[in-house]
Amino acid sequence: MMRATPESPRMFESNFLDFFSRIAWWVVPMIYIPVIVGMVAMGAYFGASPLLIPVQFALGVVIWTLTEYWLHRTLFHWIPNDTWGAKMHFYIHGVHHDLPKDKYRLVMPPAASIGLGVTFFLAYYGIALALSPVIDPTWVWAMFAGKMAGYLYYDMVHYYIHHNRPKLRYYKKLKAHHMNHHHNKEQRKFGVSAMVWDHVFGTYE
Repeated sequence: MMRATPESPRMFESNFLDFFSRIAWWVVPMIYIPVIVGMVAMGAYFGASPLLIPVQFALGVVIWTLTEYWLHRTLFHWIPNDTWGAKMHFYIHGVHHDLPKDKYRLVMPPAASIGLGVTFFLAYYGIALALSPVIDPTWVWAMFAGKMAGYLYYDMVHYYIHHNRPKLRYYKKLKAHHMNHHHNKEQRKFGVSAMVWDHVFGTYE
């Protein structure tokens, strides 16, 4: 059991909730890589074109980078003007800004991410069924696998740039980008795994 420490203090009074607020980074790929492979296989099983599966997968990765940017810019930095607003913000994202070196709270606990993943998949599947008279609904499997792969990459990159010294120029630049987000007073540089959307939406500088 991962217990509270000065580097990873307690978030919840409940031992049960506090236990599930921490996660080792390696648990995330252990869970999601088989699911990603399985979803690509499901797309092929249901008849998705082998030529289109890589395109659908790549589209999912792009969709994730945009989702990541807007979730970070909006929900993660939204503090409702109410008595519960500051606490909600702290639970969702504020804890990371207050304790950026807490290595057990740099990736989203599967207890939360799996529920969100299922919700998003059902929403996309509903869209696929609604569009089925026009487009083959099998696209949703590889596309969502790509979106999960994008999420997995985001989690791993986020952990890496906080707890390692990148050697490659791109990751050095990505780390500087994210550290600037942590330390600037104006809200900018919301991309974590990709910087492109900060350029597109004017939050790079």
